Amino acid sequence: MFRYLTPLFVIGILIVVFSIGLLRDPSELPSTFIDRAAPTFDLPRLKDPANRVGSTDYSGKAVLVNVWATWCVGCREEHPFLMDLAESGEIPIYGINWRDRRPDALRWLDRYGDPYVASGFDEDGRVAVDWGVYGAPETFLISEDGIVLHKHLGPLTEAIWLEDFVPLLGGSS
Repeated sequence: MFRYLTPLFVIGILIVVFSIGLLRDPSELPSTFIDRAAPTFDLPRLKDPANRVGSTDYSGKAVLVNVWATWCVGCREEHPFLMDLAESGEIPIYGINWRDRRPDALRWLDRYGDPYVASGFDEDGRVAVDWGVYGAPETFLISEDGIVLHKHLGPLTEAIWLEDFVPLLGGSS
């Protein structure tokens, strides 16, 4: 009798686990860095590989760090909003170009515009791994004191910016 109940018990557990998974929003993957210091990084600049860009460049000011790539459909989708946000001057945006080819990334920025104060070239993806990146695009809000206030997975839109990011900046944006 026990051997007949075991499969039913296992199926019951699987139903509970899958039900919990279906209730979660896939764009809200947790980050271990929320309310903690942002990972430090130092990368060659995308546009000028002889120079570097990293977390020390934005120390002392609130910034967005946006992980992007030319092969990323969501990055293309969010790009017009990033251009508008950069043009508004509300907050500096730093890019991490993730697992891309430099010539492709340079052409992409020439074609669609460059919203970034600077982009680091993360060719092998190690910096993105340090940041816990699941996929591009991902955008992190970093406070003036270097704390990760928010992480957004997927294309950033004006509605998401206003609802999730602006309140964390004190509503001043």
